[in-house]
Parts: sequence; C-alpha cells; structure tokens
Amino acid sequence: MSPSDEYILELRAIHAAYERIEVLHGVDLAMRAGSVMAVLGPNGAGKTTMLSVIAGLLRPTQGDVLLAGRKVNGARPDELARRGLCMVPEGKGVFPNLSVRENLVLATHTGASRSEIEERAFTRFPALAGRRSQLAGTLSGGEQQMLAMARGLATEPSVLLLDELSMGLAPLIVENLYEKVAEIAHTGVSVLVVEQFAQLVLDVADEAAIMVQGRVAVVGTPKEVTAQLSTAYLGG
Repeated sequence: MSPSDEYILELRAIHAAYERIEVLHGVDLAMRAGSVMAVLGPNGAGKTTMLSVIAGLLRPTQGDVLLAGRKVNGARPDELARRGLCMVPEGKGVFPNLSVRENLVLATHTGASRSEIEERAFTRFPALAGRRSQLAGTLSGGEQQMLAMARGLATEPSVLLLDELSMGLAPLIVENLYEKVAEIAHTGVSVLVVEQFAQLVLDVADEAAIMVQGRVAVVGTPKEVTAQLSTAYLGG
C-alpha cells in the first residue's frame, strides 16, 4: 500500500502566506482514513491557516494537498465539499437569524432531501430536535456548535475539519462534544481537530501533532505528544 492509499489526507511541504507574510513554513502532515487526528499548538502557530489551505480557502504558495490520494491544490471549497471534505470553522459557523431547520436546509445543495438531513441531524444531536424552530442565535454555545457540526455532517463527508471546537464553551460541554466526535469517527468519518487546549481532544484522538511557528514540530500517539506538550508550547 502506498502512502497515498493509506492516508485520507496529506499535506506535503506546505507553505502559505497572507500577502508577503509567510505563515506556514513547510508543513508535513498525514491522517489515516477513519481516524481522529488532533492538531495542537499555541495561538499564532498556524493551525487555522493550515485548515484554510486544506479547505480551499487559501491557496498554498508551495507544496501539495492530497485528498484520498489525489492532489487538490487550487480546488474551490465547493469542489472539495463534493469530494467529501467539510469544515466547521471557529466560532460555531451558524446563521443566527435563521432557525435550526433553516440552517440545516442549507445543506440540501448536496442533493439530500430536507427530511433526510433533519433525520441525520436530530439522530446525531437529539438536543436539537426540540429546538428545530428556534433561532440559532438564541441557542446555547454548545447547541450552536452541535448545529454547525450537524449541518456539516448532513453532507455525509469523508473528512471533517473542526477548528477550535472548545472556543468559549464550558469544559463539561466540550467534553460532551468530544464524545460526539468519537461517535462520528466510529461511523467511518475521518476527523481532523485543531485545538489550543489539549486534554479533552487527546482523550478521543488516535494521533496528534503539535504545531509551533508555522511548522509541525511533533507527531505521535496522544501519549507521546502529551509528554512533549510543555516543551513545545513553552519553547523549552
């Protein structure tokens, strides 16, 4: 089996910049199909920029992005979505002035019916079922994050990208959300999670990486990465 057959997602020597300021300096990363990979690191490490490159929101200046073994450099976000990649951005990514059902309807562009999408969403996230007519902006932070994930998963992606799932949420809520992430992975969806705060995501991750100053500094099992967290974050 070649590396491209084994890995659902690969970054090879990725460089990326905003105007003339380079943010990623040769990022190499590979995620196995059906796994949960956690990417950790302090603010400014380049984690969200890396996700933007993967999702087609930012074109790399050098290097290759491969999805299921195929190079997807320059592919538009909608094209990547059709190939099975979905991103839930930092900040929950819901439309606050639309109801829960109206937010979910936005996923019908993939061809699934409204009833199919609602069934998938409310089966995965029962807490949303009783709030289907409620404006998304009036949901709790955790419920908004559930809605953003439900809308993304309604497209039945093969790869789900999650950016800072814990942002602004209480630890107990984050723990519950990561239990959902583990359940999602058990259905065969590959999940790449970017986080600043490590412990809860490491509890559900199969592999983990630490980014520092635009590079991947460490890759290993959660146990191996935990042992190097302090050194990587503090620069020791």
